[in-house]
Amino acid sequence: MVVLLKPSDWITRWAHLLTPGCSVLDVACGGGRHLAWLAQRRHAVTGVDQSIASARQTVPSAELVCADIENNPWPLRTPDGQLRTFGAVVVTNYLWRPLLPTLLKSLEPGGVLLYETFADGNAQFGRPSRPDFLLQPGELLRACAVLDVVAYEHGFLDHPPRVVQRIAALRPVSDTAAAVPWERRTL
Repeated sequence: MVVLLKPSDWITRWAHLLTPGCSVLDVACGGGRHLAWLAQRRHAVTGVDQSIASARQTVPSAELVCADIENNPWPLRTPDGQLRTFGAVVVTNYLWRPLLPTLLKSLEPGGVLLYETFADGNAQFGRPSRPDFLLQPGELLRACAVLDVVAYEHGFLDHPPRVVQRIAALRPVSDTAAAVPWERRTL
């Protein structure tokens, strides 16, 4: 019997931004909780992780790629060596800064990035606690400057207690299109 963990509230909250039936890449997919949730919503799902056995049991229909994405070249490429692109890229509880530009380039025009991971301040609640694995204030927002940001948060969440940074953003339909101008305001 496969027991599925509940998908992230951030992912379920912003999944309506995904084009119906679009391809979705789940980076560091773990046991496949987001793959399963998105596949149930009729998305073609691809997961990449250094261990895919659990995800294979959870979502047998998913395309799963077993790869060490921190120490090897990015494995998701077309036969001619170009980056594969997806209608959405989902990342939760994972941070490898050198991979961020690749993930942004892996979005199709109009594609959606849903990213949530631990941030500075999390050490007081447990792991991860090393700065290498914690986003600094505004870091994810800066990394996604080429995208149109729909939502961004940095703060404390309980159940379990943690500090996170998360973003929902769209790749502009045209690379020549200017990003939607916005300004930060306190509500």
